[in-house]
Amino acid sequence: MGKRILVQRRGRGSPVFRALSHRRRGKARYLPIKEPELTGKIGFTIIDFIHEMGRGLPLMLVRYDDGDECLLPAPEGVHVGQKCEQGESAELEVGNVVPVHKIPEGVWICNIEMRPGDGGALCRASGTHGQVRGQSKSGPSIQLPSKYTRQVHKNSRAMVGVISAGGRPDRPFLKAGLKRAFMRAKGHKAFPVVRGVAMNIVSHPFGGGAHQGPGQPTTVSRNAPPGRKVGLIAARRTGPKRGRIRRE
Repeated sequence: MGKRILVQRRGRGSPVFRALSHRRRGKARYLPIKEPELTGKIGFTIIDFIHEMGRGLPLMLVRYDDGDECLLPAPEGVHVGQKCEQGESAELEVGNVVPVHKIPEGVWICNIEMRPGDGGALCRASGTHGQVRGQSKSGPSIQLPSKYTRQVHKNSRAMVGVISAGGRPDRPFLKAGLKRAFMRAKGHKAFPVVRGVAMNIVSHPFGGGAHQGPGQPTTVSRNAPPGRKVGLIAARRTGPKRGRIRRE
């Protein structure tokens, strides 16, 4: 009788493979749109900078003038005690939150909303920023760090500046143990990932044999039993995409 493979044990949801989400400090999102910012502005103050396990950038705890508090990704150049603005008439200064249709072309922005009130969805990783490339009736176009241009709603909010901790990915890990601790903090407890063909035959359906190879088709049905459900699950197609050959 074989033992349960790694995929089965991970899927049972035991504490060994469960993400350490209870250590999170909270969601780093904008608060729902307030009435004063629709026509004017509302102020907030940076209270403190907070480190969250598994997050690659510092968070800032901000307190609005009406007493509400929230966590936001911290841009470069802000400090504790700094007073910022949010709303239609806010100034274009680092740390301020402004609707995208009020931002001129070329200004660096971060934590951009796709739709008004979603809290921020684009350019939230460390060292990233976007740029307004054009304004239209349907909404402004934002150039993302990948050089892809994305159109958002004109009333979406964005923070002026660049997300801090830009040089974080440049430092090498040097040791596998440091990479494992980094992945564990992010909730990836199955690191390092071992290939199935490199396992023993009792540990994986693709394991065993004199040479490393699946030895069987890698596509598997959606209704396969847990010990067999590995590989390309319910794949519609496999292999590289090839263009059609035109016949003259």
